[in-house]
Amino acid sequence: MTAGLPAGAPAPAPAPAPAPAPAPAVDREGVRAALGRFATGVTVLTAGREAPRGMTANAFTSVSLDPPLVLVCVARTAAVHGTVLAEGGFALSVLSAGQARLARHFADHHRPRGQREFDGVDSLRGRCTGAPLLTGALAWLECSLAAVYDGGDHSILLGSVLGHASGAPGEPLLYFRSALRP
Repeated sequence: MTAGLPAGAPAPAPAPAPAPAPAPAVDREGVRAALGRFATGVTVLTAGREAPRGMTANAFTSVSLDPPLVLVCVARTAAVHGTVLAEGGFALSVLSAGQARLARHFADHHRPRGQREFDGVDSLRGRCTGAPLLTGALAWLECSLAAVYDGGDHSILLGSVLGHASGAPGEPLLYFRSALRP
């Protein structure tokens, strides 16, 4: 029973919570600069059996070991985006410190597309996805597309790991403050 109310009387409704203050405008370049101070590994995401595509991706992370899941963020405008959705899977090559040239190649928006994109790039076809896997990488993962989530101007691709392998030991290629770092 609430003090001061007759038995059986309804309790008064709680006061409404104050409206949250409007969020301050966020400076896009400031956010970019802050995020640039977080070092990430560098991968090349590939997809496609007949007309392969690739792109450099550093927005990649492990999600779960049981079941084995990873995620990678891909701009909706990236050529590989539609290929991943059409194929229902993708592959990732985790680049070593000596593979900065490959990272720059797959980040270049003016490179040839399709099979020509892989001319001069040592790779082999993945057994699970048929997507190119770059030789000399520290590790490789092949994934089926488990889910796609909205991530603003990107799609967050959740991959269920179908196959994996490790390359020779070595140091990773890192991306820090808008530059590749061996």
